[in-house]
Amino acid sequence: MSDHTPDHREPGRGDPEVIAVRRGMFGVGDSGDTSGYGGLVKPVAMPGAATRPYGGCFDAVVDALIAALGAQRYAAAVERVVVYRDELTLDIRREQLRAVATALRDDPDLRFELCVGVSGVHYPEDTGRELHAVYGFLSITHNRRLRLEVAVPDADPHIPSLFGIYPTTDWHERETYDFFGIVFDGHPALTRIAMPDDWEGHPQRKDYPLGGVPVQYHGATIPPPDERRAYN
Repeated sequence: MSDHTPDHREPGRGDPEVIAVRRGMFGVGDSGDTSGYGGLVKPVAMPGAATRPYGGCFDAVVDALIAALGAQRYAAAVERVVVYRDELTLDIRREQLRAVATALRDDPDLRFELCVGVSGVHYPEDTGRELHAVYGFLSITHNRRLRLEVAVPDADPHIPSLFGIYPTTDWHERETYDFFGIVFDGHPALTRIAMPDDWEGHPQRKDYPLGGVPVQYHGATIPPPDERRAYN
């Protein structure tokens, strides 16, 4: 979290929400660590919901999205607005993600022409919202940036693909699927991008083993070209 005191917060910034307390470096325990990192105690805090005025151009962006979607659909789509470190993030319900992304792209007052990437985050302590997909957007027309975040449970890690709206998400969604296990429904070729097809687990989740992972490449074979994956 920022070192800002309550009297020096950004406009609209809410109180942080502590979801867990992390002990030690990287969450590893009983490791025989003698470096001193094992004694670290740090809260896992999520930025709190913002209130108006959000500051800067953020109010105009939110107002334009409300106008594009309609107030009722906006309320159904946006769980909360977060203003943190001069950045605007909208927490979106997955059922409404495509509608929000389409409005961001097409509405002349928004015109976020480019989705610059998709990232995954794993919060094991955020019960029922363990997996987060984070999307960065850029409006070249208005010189603005925006972030959308979608949270889903580990037991149901499905999020609609944005490939049909922003084709640049193609490989980003594949990488997030590979490393975090988030399934992007509707993606044209949702296969692993870095790990082998038969790799077990998702290496960037926080509960993935840090050591002692078997060398799964040992004895691996490469199939002939006519038996490899093909993309249309």
